[in-house]
Amino acid sequence: MTTRYSRDYWEKLLAGLRLEGRHFIDGDYRMSLSGETFTRIRPMDGRPGGVLSRGNAADIDAAVAAARAAFASGVWRHKDPGEKKKIMLRWAELIRTHGEELAMLETIDVGKPVMASLNVDVRLCADGIQYYAEMIDKMYDEIAPTGPKARALVRKVPLGVVGAITPWNYPMIIDAWKLGPAIAAGNSVVLKPAEQSSLSALRLAGLAVEAGLPAGVLNVVTGYGEETGKPLALHMDVDMIAFTGSTEVGRLIMGYAAQSNVKRVALELGGKSPLVVFEDADLDAAASAVAWGCFYNSGETCHASTRLIVQRSVQDRLIGKIREVSDREIALKHPLDPSAQIGALIEEAHMEKVLGMVAAGEREGARRAFGAERVLSETGGYYVSPGVFVDVSNDMSLARQEIFGPVLAAIAFDTEEEALAIANDTIFGLAGAVFTKDMDRAHRFSESLHAGTVWINTYDMSNFATPFGGFKQSGFGRDRSVHAIDKYCDYKTIWQQFA
Repeated sequence: MTTRYSRDYWEKLLAGLRLEGRHFIDGDYRMSLSGETFTRIRPMDGRPGGVLSRGNAADIDAAVAAARAAFASGVWRHKDPGEKKKIMLRWAELIRTHGEELAMLETIDVGKPVMASLNVDVRLCADGIQYYAEMIDKMYDEIAPTGPKARALVRKVPLGVVGAITPWNYPMIIDAWKLGPAIAAGNSVVLKPAEQSSLSALRLAGLAVEAGLPAGVLNVVTGYGEETGKPLALHMDVDMIAFTGSTEVGRLIMGYAAQSNVKRVALELGGKSPLVVFEDADLDAAASAVAWGCFYNSGETCHASTRLIVQRSVQDRLIGKIREVSDREIALKHPLDPSAQIGALIEEAHMEKVLGMVAAGEREGARRAFGAERVLSETGGYYVSPGVFVDVSNDMSLARQEIFGPVLAAIAFDTEEEALAIANDTIFGLAGAVFTKDMDRAHRFSESLHAGTVWINTYDMSNFATPFGGFKQSGFGRDRSVHAIDKYCDYKTIWQQFA
């Protein structure tokens, strides 16, 4: 018998699902101009998944031309703000209506539990589009103080054509972080999703047009980074690139912008976020925050709390509690199992990279407390169990490099000054946290931590009202909040002199 959201329910949905893999350009799905395709392998079982159009520079040219034509015509940017708001609100509701389909597309591509895709990723994607829809009719121009002989109107105007390049770990959520403010501001967009996670982006574009978004305002080109992302970033008719991904690729994006038309760039890059626990902290709360902060989404989270910096006197007790939370709450299972809390890593090569970094850490002297091993290999999928390493020093690779897997490095400290030095000794600055009952210390420490977001006695709490982004090599520019719209706009002054 099939029950709502049982594994059998999801298996039946998967069997009947149509996978649209063609580009979405100028309001319609179309094949690559070359006719080439590539097949996505499903992380959950290693079987073939979607067949996608393999884009190249010619497809990027077509998408950019469609976006430019839509922008130049004013079909979207000059539309009444109230009508634009209604269209984007309809888009958000269509995302919710098609939530089960979108959740399955996400799980097929990236291997996360389908219930997480439904309850977290689909929900936050729709909420993000709705948030920026609600802002459209609430944005004002300004009149600058000039005196009685002149008037200076300061207008916030859209940039034009925005290229958005998004990652595979939270595709729908981060697509909404880019598309919501860019489109609300009046731009046209060419979205290049990661080649590992294109299915949901293609469906989102179709739903946008169904909601009433004019053709050409949102275009999606699928394919590999060198063949599609690079020509998008180099394109002379693209006014901005908004990128989320690795620091290494972020450097390339900056170079492409400089080599072409000096286009705007916004980057949200890697992280190696510290979670600092003092001996007076609530260790149960800290253990829960550490486990979920590091292991959720199989550790494939840019701000995952992968560096536990713990006062030496409580390290052993805290590690034991982290293991209890992991065993009790964070079930690693097949993604279609409704009780799964974490699923597969994105692909075999990435799994091998994570396991290789674990082996390197052991060679450097880190000691495995538990986990961090390949499991469920009989499924054909790419699963690594949550794991913790102790006896880690901050100069080891496990503490320096972004693993993007469910692997926690525990580093002991004795004094507050030592803890802060360790926490800030990283090239990244995306997020961090401090756990202590001493509120003076909590605020002193959070002010001194070099990170775009700092939590006190919690981890990974957020909403769309709060900006998200990093310091140092974690990038620049902010997603979420009203501030995200600013980077997709520029200011134009219109000066009128009176006689």
